[in-house]
Amino acid sequence: MTKEQKNEIIGELKEKFSQYNNFYVTNTESLSVDQVSKLRRACFSKNVEMRVAKNTLIKKALESFNNESYNGVFDSLNNVTALLFSENPKEPALIISSFRTDSKGEKPELKAAFINGDIYTGDNNLETLTKIKTKNELIGEVIGLLQSPAKRVLAALLHHHEKQAEGASAEAPAAE
Repeated sequence: MTKEQKNEIIGELKEKFSQYNNFYVTNTESLSVDQVSKLRRACFSKNVEMRVAKNTLIKKALESFNNESYNGVFDSLNNVTALLFSENPKEPALIISSFRTDSKGEKPELKAAFINGDIYTGDNNLETLTKIKTKNELIGEVIGLLQSPAKRVLAALLHHHEKQAEGASAEAPAAE
């Protein structure tokens, strides 16, 4: 690989790191070509970009930002590395988990994840990452919590109104 090709890959990686607040660093070393193709299709169907690159080029792309928040990722840059870029912080974790379940294997292995400035290292964090709430899920929960008291008040008023209506209709035949 020529120096120009390496610089081109570093430039592409820098663009991806700038574009996405979330990326996963995975080990795909023992996956067959067929399995890697299946993983790529799963990523594509969920709007997750998968990129395989040399660890030294990934490190150079990250170092170019002069951002210490990436330092925890450097230790995970070994063996065969595939990067998963996503707007949704938990989608790559869900893809990895379901891929493992379908293939009954331990790969791809999570080496690290960079989620909105936080770093999760080690495969033991995969389950935690599948439970992260997305921005839209959190907004939905807040809206639900805000609506809940109003719904209770409306239900109580409706129930009270129905009781009054029942009481009025029960008294009407007795008066005749």
